[in-house]
Amino acid sequence: QVQLVESGGGSVQAGGSLRLSCAATRYITCMGWFRQAPGKEREAVATINRDGFTSYADSVKGRFTITRNLITLYLEINSLKPEDTAMYYCAARVGETCNAAMSRADFAYWGQGTQVTVSS
Repeated sequence: QVQLVESGGGSVQAGGSLRLSCAATRYITCMGWFRQAPGKEREAVATINRDGFTSYADSVKGRFTITRNLITLYLEINSLKPEDTAMYYCAARVGETCNAAMSRADFAYWGQGTQVTVSS
């Protein structure tokens, strides 16, 4: 089992930045960030595998940066837009496949989420 705890969400104005963190209770090969806005599906934002290979959703490329330090995952979010408003979830899975094209069902472990709200 892996437990994930996120932190770092908040309310910011458009153009601002946030840094999200996720602490895992043990090392796991693939970690990522998802987000879910009200009335929408949960979508992958970014993933990072054990070799540090990163993958991003097209909507966030150039603005979001995912990094990890063994069992701690980070998401640096810059140039925030109102459409980035969502609950952000840390997710993890065991396995070699690890990319932002994967779906919610591909990840076995989830954090409780941290809210990001962007005002215009």
